[in-house]
Amino acid sequence: MRFTVDGTPVEATPRPGQVLRSLLRENDHFAVKKGCDAGDCGACSVIVDGEPVHSCIYPAHRLEGVAVTTAAGLGSVEHPHPVQQAFVDAAGFQCGFCTAGMVVTASTLSPGDDLAVKLKGNLCRCTGYRSIEDAICGVVNTSASSEAGASSKAPAGMRVVTGSEPYTLDLATTSLLHLAVLGSPHSHARIQSISVERALGLEGVHAVLTHLDSPDVLFSTARHELRTDDPDDTRVLDPVLRFQGQRVAAVVADSVAIAELALDLIDVEYEILPAVFDPEQARSAGAPLVHGDKGPESRIDEPQRNVLAQLHGEMGSVAEGLAAADAVVTGTWTTQRVSHVALETHATRGWLDEHGGLVLRTSSQVPYLVRDELAHIFSLDPARMRVFTARVGGGFGGKQEILTEDLVTLAVLKTGRAVQYEFTREDEFTIAPTRHPSRVTVTLGATADGVLTAMQVDELLDTGAYGNHGIGVMFHGVGESLSVYRCANKRVDAESVYTNNLPSGAFRGYGLGQVIFAVESAMDDLARELGIDPFELRRRNVIVPGDPIVVTEADEEHDLLYGSYGLDQCLSLVQEALVPTDGPVGWVTGQGMALAMIASMPPRGHFAETVITVADDGYFDLRVGTAEFGNGTTTVHAQLAATALGVPADRIRILQSDTATGTYDTGAFGSAGVVVAGKAVFAAATALAEKIAASGSLVGLSATGRHDGTPRSIAFNVHGFSVAVNPATGEVRILQSVQAADAGTVMNPEQLRGQIEGGTAQAIGSALYEQLTLDEGRVTTRALRNYHVPQFADVPRTTVLFADTHDDLGPLGAKSMSEAPYNPVAPALANAIRDALGVRPRDLPMSRDRLWRLASS
Repeated sequence: MRFTVDGTPVEATPRPGQVLRSLLRENDHFAVKKGCDAGDCGACSVIVDGEPVHSCIYPAHRLEGVAVTTAAGLGSVEHPHPVQQAFVDAAGFQCGFCTAGMVVTASTLSPGDDLAVKLKGNLCRCTGYRSIEDAICGVVNTSASSEAGASSKAPAGMRVVTGSEPYTLDLATTSLLHLAVLGSPHSHARIQSISVERALGLEGVHAVLTHLDSPDVLFSTARHELRTDDPDDTRVLDPVLRFQGQRVAAVVADSVAIAELALDLIDVEYEILPAVFDPEQARSAGAPLVHGDKGPESRIDEPQRNVLAQLHGEMGSVAEGLAAADAVVTGTWTTQRVSHVALETHATRGWLDEHGGLVLRTSSQVPYLVRDELAHIFSLDPARMRVFTARVGGGFGGKQEILTEDLVTLAVLKTGRAVQYEFTREDEFTIAPTRHPSRVTVTLGATADGVLTAMQVDELLDTGAYGNHGIGVMFHGVGESLSVYRCANKRVDAESVYTNNLPSGAFRGYGLGQVIFAVESAMDDLARELGIDPFELRRRNVIVPGDPIVVTEADEEHDLLYGSYGLDQCLSLVQEALVPTDGPVGWVTGQGMALAMIASMPPRGHFAETVITVADDGYFDLRVGTAEFGNGTTTVHAQLAATALGVPADRIRILQSDTATGTYDTGAFGSAGVVVAGKAVFAAATALAEKIAASGSLVGLSATGRHDGTPRSIAFNVHGFSVAVNPATGEVRILQSVQAADAGTVMNPEQLRGQIEGGTAQAIGSALYEQLTLDEGRVTTRALRNYHVPQFADVPRTTVLFADTHDDLGPLGAKSMSEAPYNPVAPALANAIRDALGVRPRDLPMSRDRLWRLASS
């Protein structure tokens, strides 16, 4: 079969049933990405004879005589297509995994096209779409300046838009083996026997891995600086299966297709065990035990009650505070499972180097922590291991885990060959951890003039079958959500409970969003009860510099300081920006607001080491351990180094997220990329600038920088909405969306604007329609088309405003702002809907059917 790709003749014979996407990638056309393989996301978009198509559903047998154009064929880094240049100028991407497909579709648009219609097949999880619209409309949002504080262009921008920036699997490898996993059909079972002989007999199969091949080492898939922050409750392959889809065995074969065929030839006998799916039932007497076999060395609080972790603490007396209150409100709120839907799925490719050392190229936010834990699991020498990332296609906390790296390591060590394991989109829904579902009860008391006298929160989290992040999410969730308010009487009761559901994990906001949804909704109810404006009620009760930052006396974090304070500005900015807006005839309108506070970096240590060297060609090589996955830290690091050295940013060459560089970094999570790694970068570049000034020469000079993540500052966000709701259908239209952020000195205004818009868009999805559903432990949401990720047409344009602050602790006065924008959105939207309907929504998502029932009640 003959056709052309990007103007080059190709002759190929597609396999029966093969699609264009896989054929293109097999021929090293890596501008075409895999996001769903179902025609749902558009990351694979190409032009076929002038028309944009999803190559993942375009039959390869139709290619005879056609012309295929990928993003790489539209233009090059040196000679970009006008649309590609426009995307760079507008900063129309963040992680960039969707961008090559988005650019391809955009290149086919005509003036006057309805963008909501034309772009409905191209999803972006990062940006919120405003910058994409700007790119298509020719709006320039970036500047030529390299200094910190300017809207500099991303260093990788032109490579991203031309499809030449490599992601995890964007490289050719010969003699590559592929791994496929047999998942458990049962929610709770013990493997009685397993026979792999028939599978091993299939031609092309190189190994079948079971629990008999797995190291008998317990660990957690969650990664933190201190591995003891998470329970040791997981094995690479375990004879006890605790959720549907958990690994039973893995096949390593010449192709994914052969490996999947071999899965059907594995013979397994199971002993079915009792299962529990409701966290309330799970912690009750007589419930089936999920980890009843674990001892104290696993760091599970009460395995005989399925309680992974718990917190019960009180400051003052809540009972006395409620007795003294003139108004008391109480209620229970629930939040659902939410999938991260990073468009690049989890994937790892591993091999042995020429010295027999293990090398892993993986889609991870934490390469150093992955290396260290794999060394622990497999008794390997970390010095003979290399774990690194290319550009990562989105994370949102979901890649702060070990989900593919351990199996690839086992397979590489078993076969001695290069092995790849790539999640499908269905895998992302059915076996990758989700946001923790929660039930939160809040009781508030206040005097008639609106001063809080009591705050009480009771939280129940479903951590699922394994406790990865279940401890930290619980403790963090009841942290800044309560400590933002000044109140003498506070009580917290929180438990994170095992069930036989899909595991939960780290998700943007790390537990704060669930509790803030409840607390800020209750604060809105309290404002109504007292007849006080909701902005004013917050002003009367939020902490100000000089107040302790505390939930209960026992939980005061002494390294959490007021590096700066802009909450007062944020409240005023949003209040002034919100204006009354009319909705359609027959609809009801309302306004709502909510606030959020977050520590600028994770507690208990977050470390970054950097080295900057003058290279022989006059460039500056900056080595930094943190990963780039759309968080924008690479751009800011280049700006910080350029500012310190007084050179353009294009003189800074960044070498990152590779354990071979020797520059340790805890990882790209907890919004630490600027305030930890960035501070280390600025210190190193400043030291090098001083050396250059002292020596008068550039030759052979280098300098180092380090930051240990303490002390920490606090950042604030306030969001406001005007909405219209149709009581007859439950439909919500967002008429106005405003967020003010206290980010300290803004390092890159356009980039930060995009982070806030993207966090808002993701939170709107969580608030209104995203939900991963389970039925007796079986995930029923298994395809992207059945999980409503916000599309171009769904997302309002959010007005983003910045408080004027300078943080004493951050680099050049900056604070973190990647997770924070997500947290106040759901309660602000719920409060606006309550204002419109007159009835309080208490459960997420606030879907049309739920709101219709509320309006009809």
